[in-house]
Amino acid sequence: MTTRRLTVAQALVAFLARQHTERDGRRQRLIAATWGIFGHGNVAGIGQALVESGTGPGAPMPYYQGRNEQAMVHAAVGYARQSRRLSAHAVTTSIGPGATNLVTGAALATINRLPVLLLPGDAFATRPADPVLQQLETQHAGDVSVNDALRPVSRYFDRVTRPEALVPAALQAMRVLADPVETGAVTLALPQDVQAEAYDWPEDFFADRVWRVARSRPDRRDLQSAVHAVTAARRPLLVAGGGVHHSEAEEALAAFVDATGVPVASTQAGKGSLPYDHPCDVGAIGHTGTAAANDLARTADLVIGVGTRWSDFTTASSTLFQNPAVRFLNLNVTSFDAHKMAGLSVVADARAALAELTGDIAARHPDFRVPEAYAREYGEGKERWERLVDAAYEPARPGEEDLRPTQAQVLGALDALVTEDDILINAAGSLPGDLHKLWRTRGSDQYHVEYGYSCMGYEIPAAIGVAMAAPGRPVWALVGDGTYLMNPTEIVTAVQENVPIKVVILQNHGYASIGGLSEAVGAERFGTAYRLRAADGTYTGAPLPVDLAANAASLGLRVIRARTVHDLREALAEARWSDVPTGVYVETETADTVSGAPPAQAWWDVPVAQTADRPSAIKAREEYERQVAARRRHL
Repeated sequence: MTTRRLTVAQALVAFLARQHTERDGRRQRLIAATWGIFGHGNVAGIGQALVESGTGPGAPMPYYQGRNEQAMVHAAVGYARQSRRLSAHAVTTSIGPGATNLVTGAALATINRLPVLLLPGDAFATRPADPVLQQLETQHAGDVSVNDALRPVSRYFDRVTRPEALVPAALQAMRVLADPVETGAVTLALPQDVQAEAYDWPEDFFADRVWRVARSRPDRRDLQSAVHAVTAARRPLLVAGGGVHHSEAEEALAAFVDATGVPVASTQAGKGSLPYDHPCDVGAIGHTGTAAANDLARTADLVIGVGTRWSDFTTASSTLFQNPAVRFLNLNVTSFDAHKMAGLSVVADARAALAELTGDIAARHPDFRVPEAYAREYGEGKERWERLVDAAYEPARPGEEDLRPTQAQVLGALDALVTEDDILINAAGSLPGDLHKLWRTRGSDQYHVEYGYSCMGYEIPAAIGVAMAAPGRPVWALVGDGTYLMNPTEIVTAVQENVPIKVVILQNHGYASIGGLSEAVGAERFGTAYRLRAADGTYTGAPLPVDLAANAASLGLRVIRARTVHDLREALAEARWSDVPTGVYVETETADTVSGAPPAQAWWDVPVAQTADRPSAIKAREEYERQVAARRRHL
């Protein structure tokens, strides 16, 4: 047997460079690059291995330098989502805080079913010095390190304590990353001494390996049941989730609704499954949904979930689907999600399942189509909502273009500028709600809102990852001031790599979204404004004297300040054509009126204090009890 003598880290880098995925005959690198911040736990191992393999153009393993470990994971996740989960990045860190900083990003990846490979350094396997710097000492167990915090947020976890253990661990890691059912964060914890240890590796370990991503087909009996359910329904509604995008099922979805007339509502992850102007697209569903979609959901007799995991925002905390006869049909590649809502399950790839469902309906029920009255109803609902969007986007009065914009008007100015080539990134705050309700998605991959974990600080690094996966396309990171202050440091990375992302910074002086929620649940916006302390000790003084535009510029971002609606339009157009990382800074209306979008069209369960003396909390509790009475179990 031919062998090659390498360190564990050198072997891992060489192995990763030869892994590929293949779907529909298209092949791509499974691990396309590695992000890293180096410390004593990985500098002499993975760091040396990357240098050994070559660092110039065309190197076997491209390397990107990050500024924050969590942000590196976000960049990798953005890349993976834009790559339809067929290609991913690795992230390497030292032991200690570098490793624990991965946890938030790992949770985000796993919750959203997106692949990322984590390679944290670990304490010595051989324990020559015990403890070493940054080692967690656990009195009840000698084999626990801080990396064990990654176990619950990883889809696969292994600690490579011997060189030969890398072979099965690496193969299992690739299997999970490439599997659409299993994928998420994968962690290989690498003790720092083992990384540098040499071993004679079988040459076959470094051969090109292709992980085929099959399109699993539905069981015929399940499909027959699905055909019966759809053709028997009078008021069906399809809910498109992120699985539509992951499986590239947009055309199959369009073919299904064109043939049947079934209306389509979308989750945050599924928005853009149909273009906004398709006659069957009724917009967003759930707490941040449109009136058109939610009105249909309340009376639907069949709800067809395609690639959705039915989160509480989608179901309005189990209060949305109110028809006593409503039943659910779930098309999902994952059995775990396909069986939710006590639904009839079709476990299959979304594109394959939709194509076969469409074909079987045409063959067995060639005349099936939703009733004309139902199609007219949802078409009129869609038109009414579009008029509300127009009103939110456009200045209402003469001279308003010379005032500060509302947040909705910021989106309106961007909406008027972009084409289907543009990609929008957002994750947290009040923007996801406004975007879900208002944004007119043109392209299937234009709308990138991470709302599975709703992680502040995701947007800027994710935009870098998306831009790497979609070079040449305009990529916009939309951030409020709260999100910006959480994690602006990867602006430096965008500048270093000359990734021409466009960062729109909205200054609204506080946590606008949670401020509104706080008011609604009787907490009176406590601790949500960015203001100086007043004489009574509360945060009700003047706005904090921070200049986020100056801060972003100090990190190397080209920044354009926009003071009015008119300025904003010009600034956004200038940023779109910029070939360097560019920011647009705009101060929106105050936190009380930051949004400008229509209010929530469905409820969301945030428990309210059962006992209180303050009138705001008492009133909020009364409203909570009224809403929670509508909750139901779908059995």
